[in-house]
Amino acid sequence: MEYSHEEIPNKIKPVPPPLSAPSIKNLNHRKCCSLNKSRSALMGQNCSISQARESWDRLFDEAYRADVEIHTDGDTIIYAHASILGIASPVFKSMFKKSRSKHHISINGVPTEAVRIFTRFLYSSCYEEAQMEEHILSILVLSHAFAIPQLKHECEYQLEHKLLNMENVVDVFQLAVLCDAPRLRIICQRYVLMCFQAASTSAGWKVMKASHPHIEKKLLSSLKFEDYRRKEKMRKMNERKVYLELYEAMEALVHICRDGGRPSGEHNKDQEPCRYEANKGLESLLQHFCGCKLRVAGGCDHCKRMRQLLELHSRICANSDACRVPLCKKFKQRVMKESRKKKKNKDEMKWKILVRKVMRTKSITGAPYFTLASS
Repeated sequence: MEYSHEEIPNKIKPVPPPLSAPSIKNLNHRKCCSLNKSRSALMGQNCSISQARESWDRLFDEAYRADVEIHTDGDTIIYAHASILGIASPVFKSMFKKSRSKHHISINGVPTEAVRIFTRFLYSSCYEEAQMEEHILSILVLSHAFAIPQLKHECEYQLEHKLLNMENVVDVFQLAVLCDAPRLRIICQRYVLMCFQAASTSAGWKVMKASHPHIEKKLLSSLKFEDYRRKEKMRKMNERKVYLELYEAMEALVHICRDGGRPSGEHNKDQEPCRYEANKGLESLLQHFCGCKLRVAGGCDHCKRMRQLLELHSRICANSDACRVPLCKKFKQRVMKESRKKKKNKDEMKWKILVRKVMRTKSITGAPYFTLASS
C-alpha cells in the first residue's frame, strides 16, 4: 500500500541526523591526538639524533677497527678512522690518498686533550663546554689548520661573546691574524684600544713582541688608525654641533626682528614659552650692537660677533627685500656686487663653505628647511 508524504505514519518516517556540530569533547580529543602525535614524532627525532651521537662517540672511544694513529705530545696515541676524518676534513683526505692499512699522523705543539676534543668533534659535532673553554685557543688553531669551518666559527663565537678578557686578548689577536679571522681581529683591536696601558704591559704582549714583531707592528698601526678615527668622529660631531647652533641662532634672529621675540622661559599664562633657547642672549647682543659706539672703529668683540651673524644671515636669507633683520639687504647687495666683479678672495670662499656646511648640517638633522626670510 502506497502513502503520500503527508500520510506516512510516524513509525515509518526515517529520523534525520542531528544538524549540530561535533561535540567539543570529540574536537578536543582529535586535537590532543594530533598534538601527541607531533610531540611523539619530535621526541622520536630527538631520541634518534641522541642515539646517533652516542653511537659516534662510542665508535671514537672504543676505536673499533681504527686505522689511524694520531701521535701527540707526551707520546700519547689517539686512534681514529681514516674514512671519517677524510670526509670531515679535506686536509686529512689529502693525507690519506696513499692506500695504506695504517696511517700515522703527528700533531704536536698543542695539548693532547685539545687534539682529543678536536677529533671527537669530527665524529659527532659535539663538545663539552668546560673542555672547550679550557682549550679553545688550541682548538681554534686545529680547526684552521685542518679546515673545519664549523668548529672554527664556533671558537670565534665563544671568544667574542664569552671568553675574551684582558689576559688572553693579545694571544687571541695573534691567532686571529694567523688563522685568518678578520672579525675576531677587529674585536681584539678595539678591546686593546680601550685598555691599551694594561694590554701593553701584559705577558702576552711581551711574547708577541719576541715571537711575532710584524704582528705587533700591525697592531700598533691599527691602534693609531682607530684612535685617529675616533678623534675625527668627535671633531666632526663637535663641528656639526657648532653649525647647528649657528643655524638656530639665525632662526632666533629672524624671530626677534619679525615677532619681537620673547626670551626663553618668560611668558604669560595664556602664551606658550619661546622655543628658541638662544633668544635671550641674542636679543641683548643685538641691542648692544645697535647702541655701541666702538663698533665703527672695530674695537668691540661683541659687535664683531653680531656683524658676522648678520652677514651669515644675509647669505642664507631667501628674500632680503622683505627681511626685517638689520643690514640684511646691505650685506646681500655687497655679496651680489662682489660676485658680479668675479672677485674670489679667501674670505669669500670661507663664507661660502660656512653657509654650505650650516645648511647641510640642518638638513642632516631632519628638521624642516627654513628660508630665514621674515615676512
